[in-house]
Amino acid sequence: MSSISLLEKRIIEAQALAPVLRAFSDELGEEKVKEILVRVHMAAAREYGGNLARNQGSAAIADLARESENWSAGGALEEKVIEETERTFFLNVTRCRYAEEYEKMGVRDWGVALSCCRDFGFIEGFNPKIKLVRTQTVMEGAPYCDFRYFLED
Repeated sequence: MSSISLLEKRIIEAQALAPVLRAFSDELGEEKVKEILVRVHMAAAREYGGNLARNQGSAAIADLARESENWSAGGALEEKVIEETERTFFLNVTRCRYAEEYEKMGVRDWGVALSCCRDFGFIEGFNPKIKLVRTQTVMEGAPYCDFRYFLED
């Protein structure tokens, strides 16, 4: 599986999960199912972030900026770095193929729970001193995602 991009992995996951999510939503309600899905994806992303930091032996802003390149592999995201210092990494995602692919599959309304929520879990596991503030996403219809990472003291 390492030879496929993160975008391809998310597409495969969404294709597999979509009918299950719809069935569970019919039984439990969409909001409850989304809440559970977010919880599961946040935990998995937190674990991934922690493992990545341990494996690289460093979890600085510069390491985060390098990792963000993997998220964009294969044209998955178009990004514009706004600011990068030792304490900040600000970027805008101006195109999100995750949102585009989820739209094609009819699951864009599940996109935050399928993908976007993972960003917060990842950073918690990667370095709990780095905080992410994001006020909008392409997935939810905004013109860009505003990722603002801050290193706290």
